[in-house]
Amino acid sequence: MAVYINTPFTTDDAKRIKAGDTVYISGTIYTARDAAHKRLCELVAQGKELPFDVKDAVIYYVGPTPPKPGMAIGSAGPTTSYRMDAYAPTLMDLGLRGMIGKGKRSVEVVESIKKNGAVYFAAIGGAGALLSSCIKEAEVIAYEDLGAEAVRKLRVENLPVVAVIDTEGTNLYETGRKAYLESQK
Repeated sequence: MAVYINTPFTTDDAKRIKAGDTVYISGTIYTARDAAHKRLCELVAQGKELPFDVKDAVIYYVGPTPPKPGMAIGSAGPTTSYRMDAYAPTLMDLGLRGMIGKGKRSVEVVESIKKNGAVYFAAIGGAGALLSSCIKEAEVIAYEDLGAEAVRKLRVENLPVVAVIDTEGTNLYETGRKAYLESQK
């Protein structure tokens, strides 16, 4: 099923998405990879304010390339999500509602997704140039010293992703594999 959402990405929005849905995201999302996640969680541990409000936010695990003239951003394909697994539960406990990346997540992250009513989305690896065409504005808002891994605020229009783990913990990487194997019998 195709689902269109606008940010902020609320609990009600998250609950209507099921693993396997194609989702088109519009609005403001943020970028952060492992180095930025580590810094964000250090701020949380110190009781300090984050550089953006994670409540009902979506974070895209991406380190984009520099933009070509006339473009908001360069190629923006997803990075492997497990590198954020140590940090994601902390941010979900603060209200982070959506994460975009590629690859499997740990048991701890899946449990946090269920506990916090979040959704894990996958973007297509290798389609970074296509995905960047959905990014209309990009602005570095924190950790500029990290270069491509700096935190960016993006304005996106119909960014295509697939819901992989929904609020109930249904995991497309498991159900899809099982369905495929059964179809081969």
